Amino acid sequence: MVSLVGFTALIFTAKGLVLGQILIVIFATLYGIISYRFAYYGEMITYLGMSAPVAIVAIAFWLRHPYKKSKQVAVHRMRGKEWALLSLLTVIVTVLFYFVLRALGTASLIVSTVSVATSFFAASLTVLRSPFYALAYTANDAVLIVLWIAASMKDISSLPMVICFVMFLANDLYGLYSWLRMQKEQAEDGLTT
Repeated sequence: MVSLVGFTALIFTAKGLVLGQILIVIFATLYGIISYRFAYYGEMITYLGMSAPVAIVAIAFWLRHPYKKSKQVAVHRMRGKEWALLSLLTVIVTVLFYFVLRALGTASLIVSTVSVATSFFAASLTVLRSPFYALAYTANDAVLIVLWIAASMKDISSLPMVICFVMFLANDLYGLYSWLRMQKEQAEDGLTT
């Protein structure tokens, strides 16, 4: 069920529809509970403490920036200073979380720390309405596939999470294609943000 909620969320997000972000809040909550069970505290904190709240912020931003009067969000073309600031914030969050996760005794500390970095970067790009949110989430999906393969070697019941993130990876690649297409169509229509 968790995988289905997440997969459905990504389909709506790939189309630039706010319903995707609403479903992300539900997925993040359920995934955080599963992560706690496997002592993946980085995942739990990332999804409950960052992904769910950031999706709530994204809902507000997306509703404030519709493409024309449609249900689709207006794509934002980020500038150099925005990329630099986001990169700096990602480094700071990653370093801070490394020490927090180490203190909590997080399983797979390095992989969990990389997951925090890619999640933070991707979630921030989602709020900022950048097509490259999907590329960052693709990187995060790859990290999570590794994390859950490690868990499934110890407990086969976590194999569905591997399958979940393989599906997410494919859907995020589609999301990148879809958002780049949306960006091109909106630019041709004269919309630039």
